[in-house]
Amino acid sequence: MIRTMAAMGTVVAIDVDAPEAAVERAFEWFRQVEAACSRFDQASELRQLPVGIATRASPILFEAVRFALQVAEQTRGAFDPTLGSRLAARGYNRHYVTRDVIDAPGSDDVSFRDIELDAGRQTIVLKRPLTLDLGAVAKGLAVDAAAQELKPFRHFCIDAGGDIYCGGTNPQGEPWRVGIRHPRRRDELIDQFRVSDAAVCTSGDYERGSHILDPRDPGAEPRIASATVIAPNAMLADALATAAFVLGPRQGIELLERMGVEGLLVTPDLERFSTRSPAHA
Repeated sequence: MIRTMAAMGTVVAIDVDAPEAAVERAFEWFRQVEAACSRFDQASELRQLPVGIATRASPILFEAVRFALQVAEQTRGAFDPTLGSRLAARGYNRHYVTRDVIDAPGSDDVSFRDIELDAGRQTIVLKRPLTLDLGAVAKGLAVDAAAQELKPFRHFCIDAGGDIYCGGTNPQGEPWRVGIRHPRRRDELIDQFRVSDAAVCTSGDYERGSHILDPRDPGAEPRIASATVIAPNAMLADALATAAFVLGPRQGIELLERMGVEGLLVTPDLERFSTRSPAHA
């Protein structure tokens, strides 16, 4: 049975044979992660972080920021969660429900190195005025938390607007089939994958232009139209899809293989690059 809810700027769909209470607990993770990590909600925990003061964070926010900084280090800054002000300057500054314009402090020369964490105290310090954008990890974190909630039921699929986790098998007893949207042809798929106990996340430019910037050169033209990553969890797949999109086809594939995940990258000219063993359907 498929149940849906609106959260985090998308529709979240859960396909599972489980009691309503269990599904509601899974949905609740999306609400909690959004309340902690949204840059579009002035009341979110993220937007309450002051500058220059070590602030104790909730486990959700701390984990999202910790993981984002870890990926930033791994990618040598190709992935950077401090791009909020630059995204806002390009028009990505409206709350998806209220359409209110959200202020986004910060300058173009901030980076992930302007954030300091203390794992022991679970504190976050913004060393300079900046706007964190956790969009490339927060939705994946919510998907992973919801998946943990549904593990006792073994067979399920969570789809949060392109961030997907599939547990066990589908109702036919086969690995789940996940279709990848064609980046240039509406209502077409460019590929399909069979997955079980894994996440599939896609970052694409599609028709509306890319909201993914290269932190090293924000004005650079994207070299990727669609980046899909298959990984053990959605937070990793989501972040690496964003990083691979920024890095371009060859460096992107090198990153995915170095991180031990599978992926498919498609250029604006529809040239395909994939890791050595993508799980095609």
